[in-house]
Amino acid sequence: MILDAHGHVGTWPDFLIPDPTAEGLVSLMDRLGIDAMGISHLLGVGPDAAEGNRLAFEIAERHPGRFGVWQVHNPHHRTPLVTEGVWGVKIHPDVHQCPLDDPRYDPVWELGLPVLAHGQTDSPWSDPARFAVVAGRHPDVPLLMGHTGLWPYGFARAARLAADHANLYLETCGSKMTGRWIARLAELAGADRVVFGSDSCFLDLRAGYGRVALAPLDEADRALIQGGNLARVLARSSGGLP
Repeated sequence: MILDAHGHVGTWPDFLIPDPTAEGLVSLMDRLGIDAMGISHLLGVGPDAAEGNRLAFEIAERHPGRFGVWQVHNPHHRTPLVTEGVWGVKIHPDVHQCPLDDPRYDPVWELGLPVLAHGQTDSPWSDPARFAVVAGRHPDVPLLMGHTGLWPYGFARAARLAADHANLYLETCGSKMTGRWIARLAELAGADRVVFGSDSCFLDLRAGYGRVALAPLDEADRALIQGGNLARVLARSSGGLP
């Protein structure tokens, strides 16, 4: 099973997205053999988490088995969260300008669901060191570090931090990521701690998947990264897999 941990639908005001539709994603997923993708709606990541979450649930219902919902939590709006029918929670400390380890995110950790968070090396909001702090505070919450910290100069540091926390995972999407770096992350943190993500429809799903499909990995490790690890993480959620 191939699972994409990090996807989106919708538009963003300062970023060209040629096809922002769920239908476009499904078409590409079918071509590439990707079984399911976790999505958050970009309206939810931006100004209206509640409405964006509603739209994401509608999309998942319209395409049964293809999309899991990462419900977005805006820490300033105290967005209502649910525990049923979701893969977990999506947070974006940089967009919301709220540090990952801030108490305003406590309602997220209290759910105990998997969490996908934007990570960005040297950001005051989402540096990988903050992921290590949160992972240590909440060892029963699976925490996915989006983009593995985003910038290549921080990838190795992010991997070393993840290696110290069994609940912290490195998610691979980003235009700076490469297949060789994915293999290096598996060496540094363990192949069981790396999960494939594409950041579609922000970024091209074909390029994102190609990095892991062609990375210099043995096939057992590739299978873990392409879907096995995420399936294990999602075993505690009720969002369902195909």
